Amino acid sequence: MKEKRYRSIIKTISWRATGTIDTFIVSYIITGHVKVAISISSVEVFTKLILYYFHERIWNKIKIGKEHVAPEYQI
Repeated sequence: MKEKRYRSIIKTISWRATGTIDTFIVSYIITGHVKVAISISSVEVFTKLILYYFHERIWNKIKIGKEHVAPEYQI
């Protein structure tokens, strides 16, 4: 089954929100500075959005672990 591009975009945004919160928390724990944590988080949110989207699209083309389920027909 093939995923639509908008599904990849939605998954990208939801995963990146989770990842950015994690990056902020870890950055804050390490540095102890909110401004530095925000700075790190704001940079990585954009780079990782782009990377994840292309990662999803590439994996959508790879057939490993996918099954094609035949539709059920009712007569």
